[in-house]
Amino acid sequence: MRMPKSKRPTKIRTEAVNLFYGGFHALKDVTFDIPDRAITAIIGPSGCGKSSLLRIFNRMNDLIPGARVEGGVFLDKLSVYDKETYVVSLREKVGMVFQKPNVFPMSIFDNVVFGPRNHGIKDRDKLAEIAERRLTQVNLWKDVKDILKRPGGELSPGNQQLLCIARALAMEPEALLMDESCSALDPGSTMRIEELMHNLAKKYCIITVTHNMEQAVRVSDMAAFMMIDDDRVGGLVEYATTREIFSRPKDKRTEDYITGRFG
Repeated sequence: MRMPKSKRPTKIRTEAVNLFYGGFHALKDVTFDIPDRAITAIIGPSGCGKSSLLRIFNRMNDLIPGARVEGGVFLDKLSVYDKETYVVSLREKVGMVFQKPNVFPMSIFDNVVFGPRNHGIKDRDKLAEIAERRLTQVNLWKDVKDILKRPGGELSPGNQQLLCIARALAMEPEALLMDESCSALDPGSTMRIEELMHNLAKKYCIITVTHNMEQAVRVSDMAAFMMIDDDRVGGLVEYATTREIFSRPKDKRTEDYITGRFG
């Protein structure tokens, strides 16, 4: 597979990554460089390992019994799977937003400052500044500034997802993983999230999994197409700029997928 060149520096790099769940081989020999300050979309049919690959970048697969990763995964110069790597610190650097908003059962304010407070920030004024800055960053401050003590779960699904993004950003991450984070939202909320992604990509590395080809075209700079091989193992078929993937794919399997012939 030809590796694309990017003017942006690499933020996350994989080298011949294989993922196993016990005796099941889930991902095979995934190698690619993900640029900083850009949006990379991971696309492909259901079951090809897109979310599994995403969870490799912040070791969320560690929570699954029997999960094992072989090969290299790097965040800048940090070896993600090195025995000396502190996983909690890694997940601060690589935040994650899930398919359904996972708002904590607490107030809007406490949701945003949950991470900073757990890491020793107790000053109320400092926490208030963090909450306002991050809620403003996700364009939610005007909607919630007068109801910060209300439970986060009372917000609309779209605003709950924005709240979850604000909570992730409060930890000052370097990368943000988004696992089909718009699939449960209405079109208006989806548009707000997509606009936010474009703004956040000016500062962060964003990697998103999506089944929505139109969304991949709208939001991403790079696209990685995955599918299952004859041995039922997921892998990377083609990786290039989004424009190249959708206008001049090099692999016929990519062309068949994006034109709707399968998947």
